[in-house]
This record gives sequence, C-alpha cells and structure tokens, in this order.
Amino acid sequence: MKKTVTGCSVEEAMHLLGGRWRLLIVSYLVDGPQRFNELRRLMPGISQRMLTLDLRALEEAGLIKRTVYPTVPVKVEYSLTEDGSRLEKVVAVVKEFGLWLKDRDAQAADARDSSPELVI
Repeated sequence: MKKTVTGCSVEEAMHLLGGRWRLLIVSYLVDGPQRFNELRRLMPGISQRMLTLDLRALEEAGLIKRTVYPTVPVKVEYSLTEDGSRLEKVVAVVKEFGLWLKDRDAQAADARDSSPELVI
C-alpha cells in the first residue's frame, strides 16, 4: 500500500477505505457473512472486477476474511475479522450522516415545491 502524504491518521484511514465501494462492502458485512454474488446483488452498480479488487484489498489489510468451503460448487464467504469489526462504529456514524443528508435534501425539495412561483 502507498505511503500517506501527510502522515495524518484520517488520510491513512481514507487511503484504505476511500473510494466508492469499500466502506459499503464493510457495511454489508457488519450484518454477517456474505457470499460474493450476494454482495453483487446488494450493490448493483459495482462491476465484478471492482468488487474482486476491493475485497482483495480489504482482505490484504486484515479487515475481512475469505472462507472457502469444500463443496460442489465451491462456496466462498466474506466476513469481518476482529480488526474489521472495529469499523462498525464508523459505518454507524456514516449511516447516520447519510440519513441526515437524505432528510435535509427531502426538506429542501419540499420547500422548493411549496414555495410560490414568481410570475414576471
């Protein structure tokens, strides 16, 4: 993994969790182990390649664990490690912030819809 530029702890965390999908992947794994295709269904906008790369990066960082079951066909599950479970609080705060943003945006849309139009 690349070195951070500033050495700041926030930059360090964002270097690993930044991007569009990684924290979202973690948020789904907070609820319990998930199979690859379950994660793809939960995130329809992610490509198979991107999901694979992000899962590998999170596994390499020790935040998730990949378990392969010797069945036919092979069953693979991803789950949070003990270190990964430390992200549950981060996920909760980001989720709360996202709900606040949605509510704020809905209120702004309601205000626009209910304001009288100017006629010139």
